[in-house]
Amino acid sequence: MNIKTFLTLALLASSMTYLPTAISAEDHDDHAHEEGEKQHASHAESEGEEHKGHAEHNEEGEDHKGHDEEGEESHGGHGGHDEHGDGATSLNSKQMETAGIVVKPLQPQAVNSTIKAPGEVRFNTYKTASITPRIAAQVIDRHVVLGQLVHKGQPVVTLSSVEMAEAQGSLLVADREWKRVKTLGRKVVSARRYTEAKINWELAKAKVKAYGMSTPQIEKLLSSEDFSRANGRFALVASSDGTVLKENYILGQQADPGEELIRITDESSLWVIANVPPTIAHEISVGNQASVQFGDRAFPAKVAQINHSLDETTRTTGIRLLVENKNDALHPGLFVNTQIETSSHSKALTVPEAAVLRSADGDWEVFVEQGETGKFKGQEVELVRISNGIAIIKGIEPATRVVVEGAFFVQSELAKSGFEIHNH
Repeated sequence: MNIKTFLTLALLASSMTYLPTAISAEDHDDHAHEEGEKQHASHAESEGEEHKGHAEHNEEGEDHKGHDEEGEESHGGHGGHDEHGDGATSLNSKQMETAGIVVKPLQPQAVNSTIKAPGEVRFNTYKTASITPRIAAQVIDRHVVLGQLVHKGQPVVTLSSVEMAEAQGSLLVADREWKRVKTLGRKVVSARRYTEAKINWELAKAKVKAYGMSTPQIEKLLSSEDFSRANGRFALVASSDGTVLKENYILGQQADPGEELIRITDESSLWVIANVPPTIAHEISVGNQASVQFGDRAFPAKVAQINHSLDETTRTTGIRLLVENKNDALHPGLFVNTQIETSSHSKALTVPEAAVLRSADGDWEVFVEQGETGKFKGQEVELVRISNGIAIIKGIEPATRVVVEGAFFVQSELAKSGFEIHNH
């Protein structure tokens, strides 16, 4: 091997030794560059994740803020009143003014004790008349109908009787004799004849009147000497003003003495029989004021009589009330409610009827103002009675501030909160 060849091989070996070193450095630079980019990317990603985490945290903070705002909005959405965990509600002055809420302290008031009792409307028999014949007679004519208003002395039914015909004939004979004797005078006729004529005339007149003829009918009969008028016909007349309540006959019927043909009553004044337990009936006196309720109407009344025996069916004491029947609204047979004042007077706590309401469980309650103005809470009470729009209550202390107007609004606000709205 010559020197030239050896040198060539040496150069080649030297080149091969250097080349990997050069490649490694280049690779290292590339690797370092890649590592740097990876680290930079990793750092960027790390910062991005951290930044994202901060963003999410900020979003959570915004959500939390939104929740707080929503809570505040929700809390503010109750119309300006606060709800309390103690079952009370607070109203601001504007709400109270708008709802017309009035609060007053309770003070004992003098009241008349009353007794409530069911009752029935009856005829006022003191103003009721039964039209009956006094002798056997036949019905031949009708002059009034059921429900018709009649006046005292008005003919209601015409009858015919043989007995009346005989009495009418006797009266006409006696009347003629009496007129002749009077014309002749005491100087011409004897005292005995004069007296007998007068007595016979008086007796004959009294007989037809007792049989049922009225004074105007008798005068009409005697106004003529026509004996054909003695036909036995006569009319029964109304003994007082009133309304025809009953007809119990037909034309052609033979009526017996005392048989009721027509009933007339003055309905401007009626009776109501209230059934009161005997244990409390002694608290009622004649003359006490009372009230009769029928539907949505009330009629003033007065205690007229108190029965001294119990009703055999109801075992109650009958209290007879005299009631003025305005506009003919009441009629016998109606069932009504009554309130009768007793003779005792006492003091009690009272509120307007509208201030006492039913709670969710059916108890009666009022709404009392708590320590601060506008804060209300329901309180259960005992409703003793209601009279003329005033409720008498028990179970609450005097001087308690109670809602006397606008109670329904307060109850509605409490119901919205879902609280138990009465306090045992």
